[in-house]
Amino acid sequence: MRNDPQVIDLVTRARNGDRSAWDALIDRYSPLIWSICRRSQLDHTDAEDVAQAVWLRLVEQLNNLREPAALPGWLATTTQRECYRVRRARCRLAVGEQVPDVENLPDQQTVRADDELLRAERYAALREAFMDLSPNYQRLLTMLIADPPIPYTVISARLGIAVGSIGPFRGRCLDRLRRHPAIAALINAEVADAADTLRSGYAR
Repeated sequence: MRNDPQVIDLVTRARNGDRSAWDALIDRYSPLIWSICRRSQLDHTDAEDVAQAVWLRLVEQLNNLREPAALPGWLATTTQRECYRVRRARCRLAVGEQVPDVENLPDQQTVRADDELLRAERYAALREAFMDLSPNYQRLLTMLIADPPIPYTVISARLGIAVGSIGPFRGRCLDRLRRHPAIAALINAEVADAADTLRSGYAR
């Protein structure tokens, strides 16, 4: 659990009935819910049902959430449980197929949920940092990561910058992303976690 000030602020405001905070939470963590649904091999309809159930549960339980910073983990766990419930319901008519009880999820599945949570935190931090870039920097990075790749000559013509300046511009964009508070906080948290893991290993 990472004490992300933005998450704490959004949860607090959502508890007080701020609709924009709810919208921000949904926008921030919907990718986490959908990624867990995909890994659970749910089709689009079932994934929509799971997402709706998770958000409804959050409406019911938000005031009971002891630590606002724990919301991402709560969402990951709740989504995983809802996915298992849907799979169990779908498999009841399938002969011989066994699905574990929701309350006894395999350790491997728990690890996957943790991985999805980490990806979601990275995505949210990157999205926040990206949205704080100037429009020109946003357009440049969007074109640079396009698939299939866009030739530098095309980028130069569309953005009105010299081909030789694209590299330096990209470097400045990435430097601003790295220095953004959301990215810096995530990097610091991961470094701290790695240090704790090393210390635990040495302690053994």
